[in-house]
Order: sequence, then structure tokens, then C-alpha cells
Amino acid sequence: MKHGERQDAGIPGRLDRRLFLAAAASGAMAGGVAVTGCHSSGTGTPTPPGAGRRAERRESSRAGDADWRVRSMGPPGAIEGYADKVSVLPGEEFGLYVSTTAPAFRVSAYRVGWYDGAQARLVWRSHRVAGSVQARPRLVRATRTVRVDWHRTLPVHTGGWPEGAYLLRLDSEDAHQRYVPLIVRSASAAGRIVLMHAPATWQAYNLWGGYSLYQGENGAYGTRSLAVSFNRPYDGVGAEKFMAYERAVVVLAEKLGIPLAYTTGLDIHRDPGILHNAAGAVSLGHDEYWTPQQRARVTRARDTGTNVAFLGANTCFRRVRLEPDDTGADRTVVCYKTDYRNDPYLADHPDMPTNDFRQPPGASPESSLTGVLYEGYPVDAPYVVRRSDHWLFEGTGVKRGASFDHLVGVEYDRVTPGMPTPAPIEIIAHSPLVCNGRPSYADSAYYTVPSGAGVFASGTMRWVEALMAGTRENGRNHGMDARTGAFVTRSTENLLHAFAAGPCGRNRPELKDDVREVYASAPR
Repeated sequence: MKHGERQDAGIPGRLDRRLFLAAAASGAMAGGVAVTGCHSSGTGTPTPPGAGRRAERRESSRAGDADWRVRSMGPPGAIEGYADKVSVLPGEEFGLYVSTTAPAFRVSAYRVGWYDGAQARLVWRSHRVAGSVQARPRLVRATRTVRVDWHRTLPVHTGGWPEGAYLLRLDSEDAHQRYVPLIVRSASAAGRIVLMHAPATWQAYNLWGGYSLYQGENGAYGTRSLAVSFNRPYDGVGAEKFMAYERAVVVLAEKLGIPLAYTTGLDIHRDPGILHNAAGAVSLGHDEYWTPQQRARVTRARDTGTNVAFLGANTCFRRVRLEPDDTGADRTVVCYKTDYRNDPYLADHPDMPTNDFRQPPGASPESSLTGVLYEGYPVDAPYVVRRSDHWLFEGTGVKRGASFDHLVGVEYDRVTPGMPTPAPIEIIAHSPLVCNGRPSYADSAYYTVPSGAGVFASGTMRWVEALMAGTRENGRNHGMDARTGAFVTRSTENLLHAFAAGPCGRNRPELKDDVREVYASAPR
């Protein structure tokens, strides 16, 4: 939600959200993180588990390439592009659509990982490609959707590309650059920790062409897009949401050497078996826009033994619909929000609105899955540890009441008594704050379900950003220091190792249901 959107009615503790979240990723350019087999779709062949682990070890031992960052974006339109798929299986082809004022350009595909600290490896580089300035964007008036009708510039074959998260860097001959993000997804998640990348949220905030799901002409909420298209470049550096809210988790998880799988929310929406037998599923730092199908499949994975983590805040908040266009399936994200009654789709599908999950018709607050409820923006507050003896905090050295400045922000969640919340659930961090003049709390929470799966929610959008706090990689760390970075890093390592070992409800200490104790006299 942004400035201009209506406050949700009837939800305890619900606050207005910030002017814009898109700016939260603005520091990702030029050097730093500022701080998603037999059941899969597609044509790829599942990799046998043993072979997959050997391939992962080979990949992690390769040398990285330090020169993967964007150094100069240049003037508007210098070079920009998009792919006709958000993800591919290894070996599949996708198309790149590029517009540039330069006579020619090249494409470099960098796989993000640890690589002994280099944090990316050059996997493929194109030949010299002739450049051209492509057509101006057009606006689909009915939904105020910006899209382009560009000619396909070049096909890219991903043979030999390992599974993972990629930044395709477009380099013009006059030394300007942009990214195009791409996920080379895993054919099987069995026995692995699945990183769930969030392209629907990337696109929701994308202001390329002057319109997003938050604002349109003159920056007004009332002229915002009601549907956004993947057939356009991303604004800014081209991958700002990935850089700010996802990259640091990829780097850390690969450094740990645990079995990983890669996918996106769109792929989970399409493929009912994509999380089959996964050890864990991790929602990254900003994962707001979900389809009901994606939510149902993550819930089913939890209920069959897959651990789940929500490392951001405001997760699974917006209910969206995916639609095809003439370039392919699921190329449009539809979310009418407060104007959902004006959606023509509702005439034949009255129970499928594109508004907030917690709102009727079909209200289903996100807390029934995440354990916490999104409450508000803006906030900047210390993170305060409550359960210092919790296994998540092992090795951090913290004691009850330890606090970490600026770690709660810019949005936050809390356990909200009276709302649908799994039980038993424990609050392991309980951070007092003031948001828009109203006192409240941000909560990190943990619960288990009968399948044995454990579910963790950080309750703050800065958790992933904090993974690189106090390092040279973090160019805009909100004032978070190296102590905070070390605390969040060790806690996240504990989480990922625990997930990889199997259902946390079976191999970690029994939790304590303490919501009544915590909120006996606190603001509700």
C-alpha cells in the first residue's frame, strides 16, 4: 500500500503505509546491496539428488567475477530491456528485448552466489549485437497498463546454465548498463531449501513508463495501473527489488552449502507440485503480491512437512490475478485494490476479487499462514529480543532485552490477538515502536503445525537488508551496524541449517505459546 490508498477497515492496529516503497531499493545501483522433477512443469529433466548435490558443490567452488555490478546507467533510454520469461528451466530458451541509443551492446549473464566473496559468476556472454531505439510505450486505457511492443532482439539459450538467480547485464558500447533479472528455476525441490523469488511484487512497484500499481499520472493513486505488464523494462537499475530484498539471502544460502532450489511465486502459482517434498520454502524480503493458488500451495507444503520462512514484512498481503497476453501466459499482474468492484472479471467470478487477502469477499487474513499481520508504515525502531534462549538465536550471544537499532522498518508485522493465527505460536522478539503517532509492536514469531513443519516470520522488512549491514556491500543500511549484521546473519544461518535438517517441529525444542502473556496488557 502507498500514500493515497485507503486504510483497511475493521482490522485491529491497521495503519496507513508509506509514500512509496520503490525508493527503498534506490541504493542498489553501483556497488551494493541496499538493504523466490516429476511434478514440475516445463521441459526440463529432474536432476537425480546425488548428481544435483555434486553439481552444486562444483558450482560453489568456481571462481567468481568481481566486475558484475552496474557502474553507469547513463541518461534515460541509454540502454534498457526485458525478458519474455521471468524464469526458465536449465536448457530452455528465452527472448531478450533491448532498446539502446548506442550502435551496439553485449549481454553478460551473471549467476548470483557466494563465490568466495565475489558474489557472482559470469556464466555466458553474447556476441556484439546491433543496437536500435525501439518503439515508445503504449498505455492500455481500460486498466492504465504500460507495455511495449518491441521486436525481439536476440534469443538466449541457457544450455549449461546452473539453476540459480541471474542478473543479465546489458552493456552498451558507450559504457552504460542496466540489469534484466532472470531465475533459472529448479525442476525439483525435493530435499532442498526453496528460495521463492517475487517478480509479481517487482512488477507491482515498477514505475517504468510512469505507471505502477501505486501511482500513475502526476504520481496520483487515482490514476494508478489496475494491471501491470511484464512486457516492459524495470525502472532504475533494472533489478532494484532483487538487489535490495533478495540477493543477500542467495549469497548467504549458497555460502552455507545447503541444498538449494530456485523458483518464483509465478511458478508456484502455475505448478501444483513445485514444492513437493521440499525441506523448506523461504519468502524473501519483499513478497507482497500473491495469487490464491500460490498461497494454497505454500500452505499445502507447510501442512505436508515443509518448513516455511517469511523474511520480510507485509508478505502475502495483496491478492492478485495473472493473465496472459499475446506474448505468453501470466504476463500481466492484475490488482484493482480498493476499486476491485470495477473489475469486469468479477461479473462471472464474484469470489475472486483482486484486493487485500484480509478484505471481503473471501476475506482470509495473511496471518493464518504467516502467523503475523501487516500493520503499518513508516517505522524505524530497534529490534528487541524476547526469547534469547530460542534456537534461532543460538551462537549470537544475545540476552533477553538485547536491541538492534533500526532493524525494525520500514514496514512491520505483529502477532495480532483476535485475528486468525496458528496456535501454538511463540513471540521470540517483541519490539516496541510508534507508527504515525500510535504505539504498537513488531513481532518475530515462530509456530509449528501437526506435519512437523516450523514457520518463522521476521516481522520486519529490513531483515534481509541487515544481512550485509556494516559491510562494504551495503550502501544504504538505514544506520544498521556490523553488530546488527552479525546477529541477523547468524540467526539466518541457524534458520537455514534447521530447515535443511527436516521438519523443525520434530527436531527442534518444543515451543511455548506465549501470546496471552505478551499481549495481556499491551496495545491491541
